[in-house]
Amino acid sequence: MTFFDAFYFVSYMASTIGFGEAPYTFNYHQRMWVSFAIYFTVIGWFYGIGAIISLIQDEGLKKALNLNVFRKQVGNLHEPFYIILGYNSITKTIINKINGVDYRAVVLDKSPQKIEELILENFYPHVPASVGDATNQQMLKIAGIHQKNCKGVISLFENDMVNANIATVCMLLNKKLDIIIKATSPQQVSHFKKMGLKHVQNPFDIISKRIYYGITSPHIWLLEMWMYGHILKIKNRDKFPLGKYIIYGSGRMGQAIAAGLKKAGIEYIIKDFDSKKYIKAKDSTIFGDEEDVQKLIDLGIKESACIIAATKNDILNLTILNTAKELNPNIFTMARENSLDDINIFKAAKINKIYVVEQILADATYNFISRPLVDLFIHEARKQDEEWAEVIVNILNNITGMNPKSFETELNHENAYALTLELEKGGTITLSNLRRSRENKNEMLQLVFLLLKRGDEVYLMPDAQMPLQLGDKLLIVADEEAYEDFEYIVNNIYELNYVLDKKDTNNFLGFWGKYGKSKT
Repeated sequence: MTFFDAFYFVSYMASTIGFGEAPYTFNYHQRMWVSFAIYFTVIGWFYGIGAIISLIQDEGLKKALNLNVFRKQVGNLHEPFYIILGYNSITKTIINKINGVDYRAVVLDKSPQKIEELILENFYPHVPASVGDATNQQMLKIAGIHQKNCKGVISLFENDMVNANIATVCMLLNKKLDIIIKATSPQQVSHFKKMGLKHVQNPFDIISKRIYYGITSPHIWLLEMWMYGHILKIKNRDKFPLGKYIIYGSGRMGQAIAAGLKKAGIEYIIKDFDSKKYIKAKDSTIFGDEEDVQKLIDLGIKESACIIAATKNDILNLTILNTAKELNPNIFTMARENSLDDINIFKAAKINKIYVVEQILADATYNFISRPLVDLFIHEARKQDEEWAEVIVNILNNITGMNPKSFETELNHENAYALTLELEKGGTITLSNLRRSRENKNEMLQLVFLLLKRGDEVYLMPDAQMPLQLGDKLLIVADEEAYEDFEYIVNNIYELNYVLDKKDTNNFLGFWGKYGKSKT
């Protein structure tokens, strides 16, 4: 084999052409032309493949393609949805609660890793998500802020200034939206209220109020906590002690709790404690050396009724309380838990009260979005006195038991078809009518009408003889069986007529009763 033969052989084999010389063997001139053709086309082919691969790997193109997919997904949403800014354990909890049940969710986060985490969660229905700056107007427009079915924006970032910027941009883009915003200081809350924002979340204010009502009005505290899943009974471990309180940590939460204790007339001392400086100085997140023990003794830990660990570090909070219990085994302990990821550790520590900041934010946001009457009830109940709350708790316990559920409904064609038809005909229906059993109208369902909202008017424990109107919104407490009976009654004409004690002429038996008897 000559050098040219070897060159020719390697050319058509290395380039994967691999054709044969058919139908006759090529001569050297033909092989030279074939070699030229191979190099001319294959080099171009390799260049083209390389360019395509390079283009596919280009970050700019990938972002453009992903953004286009995101735009189409948002545009294809027909259900009402909320734009959630930032993806973390708080917003993940909110998505799990509302997505596909009450609303859909659309997510923006500037971190590609966070968006990848969201995609791996594989939410159903699908949650459109994109990498993007939450303060960027163009990204908010792509996320659907101008769409008619966009109900609002949720911004729960740690930084109040970021939330303020987002609120300003969102209000400029769409003034009709519900903007749910987080604020962690009284000054920032006041600023947001002046901006006209309807719902400002301050988790530390919520914690402060719970402690205040737990001390001054235990049954008001119980009604609120029951709405978040607590059994409708005050257990011994739920009772907030009287006496001196130590607040370890003078940050935003510490200051908020101090304000609540002052309002309640409770003696307290607040210890200035910076968790970052402590960790840097001690090179440890474990609290409890001789110096730490002495500081607790100086604060009066042995004579105190309660200690609250309110730092930004969960391990420090746990070890502060463990050290306190070693010095005073009977002391009542409360802890700030910053992350939901640490929930099992805190539960194992047998702390009397655990305030999970992320969970409080998620629950309060969910109530505002999907359980507005529950949110309203909590707000109105706080205006009442302890005697009123105790009566309500006793009524609920006697009628529905200690673990009833709450339901919300609006009297309209969709939720109460039969009742709506009756009201449109001019009929009168009272709340007491709807409490009758559909099996025996002389018996009452284990059901309580806790709140009625009519326009801007709110009625707590409305009168049983109160006539209902179209559009009334009801907060109902019952077990699932009783509420199912209630739904049958308001949606089925025959069931409604039965509890109203009306003669039913709409079916065969009613017709026969009216016309089928022989006249005498």
